[in-house]
Amino acid sequence: MHNELDIIDNLAELKRFLLSVELGSLGLQDVAGIGMATSNKDGRHFIAVFDDNQKLLLSRYVTDDVYENGKDMVRHGVQTKH
Repeated sequence: MHNELDIIDNLAELKRFLLSVELGSLGLQDVAGIGMATSNKDGRHFIAVFDDNQKLLLSRYVTDDVYENGKDMVRHGVQTKH
């Protein structure tokens, strides 16, 4: 997984992360999807960015609160104001 200090612990930070992925500012290539999951190893929640072959490109741990309350944001994307 990713650095322990890189835990997303609030919805504003989750939104920033999602926007960074959506806008391509993280430099990831061939992003096809983003999802939230729970690790089988230790039960911790995380957000993952995948390519077309379901290869993990980037992941960050999230707190329980962000996991529960950020699902719709991940599922539907972040709407930016124009």
